[in-house]
Amino acid sequence: MAQLNITLNQEEILQLLSDDRDGAFKTLLQDSLNSILQAESSAQLGAEKYERTEERTDSRNGTRTRMLKTRIGTLELAVPRHRNVPFKTLVFDNYRRSEAALVASMAEMVVNGVSSRKVTKVMETLCGTSYSKSTVSEVCKELDAQVDEFRNRPLDPIYPFLEVDATYFKVRENHRIVSKALMVALATNDSGKREVVGFDLYDNESKETWRSFMQSLKDRGLTSVRMITSDDHDGILYAISKVYSDVPWQRCQTHFSRNILDKTPASYKKALGARLLDMYNAESKNDAMKIRDDIIAEYQDVASEATKALEEDFEDVMTVMALPESYRRFHRTSNHIERLNRELKRRSTVIGVFLNKDTVLRIVGSVLIEQHNLFDARNKLPYLRADARKLPECYSELRKIAFEQQKLFAAA
Repeated sequence: MAQLNITLNQEEILQLLSDDRDGAFKTLLQDSLNSILQAESSAQLGAEKYERTEERTDSRNGTRTRMLKTRIGTLELAVPRHRNVPFKTLVFDNYRRSEAALVASMAEMVVNGVSSRKVTKVMETLCGTSYSKSTVSEVCKELDAQVDEFRNRPLDPIYPFLEVDATYFKVRENHRIVSKALMVALATNDSGKREVVGFDLYDNESKETWRSFMQSLKDRGLTSVRMITSDDHDGILYAISKVYSDVPWQRCQTHFSRNILDKTPASYKKALGARLLDMYNAESKNDAMKIRDDIIAEYQDVASEATKALEEDFEDVMTVMALPESYRRFHRTSNHIERLNRELKRRSTVIGVFLNKDTVLRIVGSVLIEQHNLFDARNKLPYLRADARKLPECYSELRKIAFEQQKLFAAA
C-alpha cells in the first residue's frame, strides 16, 4: 500500500479547524498532541511501553488529564506520569506562552478602549470569552516577567557568529501612531547551536540606537564575537566600529545581490545573478576574485553602476571566505534573522497597532522565546568536525580583515 505524507502549515491547519463543524479536525489535533506526549515520555524513559531495555531510566505511572484551551476549543490531553522523575513536556509551555501573549495584548486593547469591532471579534474567537481588567493585568504581569528575564539574561561569551537586523511595528504614542524599530540579534556558536541573544525597541535605526543595542549585548557577556553579518545600514556599521571594533563585518550577500541587480538592466539580471552565485560559491577567495573580474569585464559597458559597486564592495561581501567551507553558506547572509522577523510580523498582524511599547515587547518577546526554544530543540547547523578544528587559525585572518575595515569605517 502506498504511503501518503501531507504537510500543512499553521495557517492551513487553522483554516481547516475553523470550518470543522463536526469536530473531526479538533479530534485529530487532540490525538496528535497526545501522540507527541507519549513520544516525549518514551524518549525521557529510554523505552517504549512494555519494553525492557538497559537504557530505561524510569517507569510509567499512568496519566493525568489536563485541558488545553486553543483557538478551536478545549482539548483534553492525557499527560503521562513517571514514577521517580517528573515527566516534562514543551507542548503546554510553548503553546500557552505565545497564545497568552496574543490574548493579553488583544484584551488589553479592549479594556483600554482603543480596539475596533474587528479586534473585539478576533479576541472572542481566540478566547471564547471576554476578559476583566484585573485578569488581563495578572496575565500581563506574568508574561512581562518571563520576557524580561529572557531579554536580560547573562550571555555565554562563546558565540563567534552574530546576525543583527531590525523590523518595524506601529505603536500608539501620545495620541499618535508611530513606527518603532525592533532590533533583534541571533547568535551561533562554533558547533552550530543558534540562540536569540537580544532584542529591544527603539524610536528609530540611528547610529546611537544601534550602538546602544550592541553595547547591551556586550555588557551581558557577548564578548567573543568573531564575525557579524548584516545588511549595510549605516547605524550597524557605526555600532560595529564602536562596540566590536576588532570584529569583521560580513555584508549580507542576498542584500548585496539585490542592490547589484537593481542597478542592472532587466535583460541582464538573470545572467548576472547567476554569475554572482558562482562568485559566492567559489572554493577560494582567489577564485572568487577571478569571477568578479570576469563579471566586471563582461557587464561594465551595459551595467556600469552595478560593476562599480561590485568592485568597491567585494571585500565586505566576501569576508566569509576566511571561514572553513562548511561554515560559509550559514553565515554569508542574514536570511536566518530575516525569517525570524517575518515570523514576528506574521504573528502580530492581527493586532495591527500596538497599544504601547510594553505591549510590543510582551507579544514579540513571547514569540521570540518560543522560536528560541525551537532552535534549542532541533536546529543545529551541520558543521564538519574537521572544519571546526580549523576555526582558531581562521580567527587570526578575520582579525586582519577587521583591522582593514576599521580603517575604512574611520575614513567614512
